[in-house]
Amino acid sequence: MSRISKDQVKHVAHLARLAVTDEEAELLTEQLDKIIGFAEELNELDTDNVEPTTHVLELKNILREDEVRNSVSVDEAMKNAPAQKDGQFKVPNILE
Repeated sequence: MSRISKDQVKHVAHLARLAVTDEEAELLTEQLDKIIGFAEELNELDTDNVEPTTHVLELKNILREDEVRNSVSVDEAMKNAPAQKDGQFKVPNILE
């Protein structure tokens, strides 16, 4: 018995705005059924003593600490602006 139907595959494809032929839907149904079967096999494993992880590798934050420092003044930032108004960059409208 299949764990996913061809209609379900077509429905998900429709939601994802994918054009799927009947042959492709049949193939995807078979492939997804195998994937779901493999996931069900994993559910049979004893994981009582396995610590949950979010990533297989230990990750460390390599960003520097924030530092307060002087930044560019409005006048300096605006001196090379092709167009400006009230201390802000003026750009062409993109919405009408």
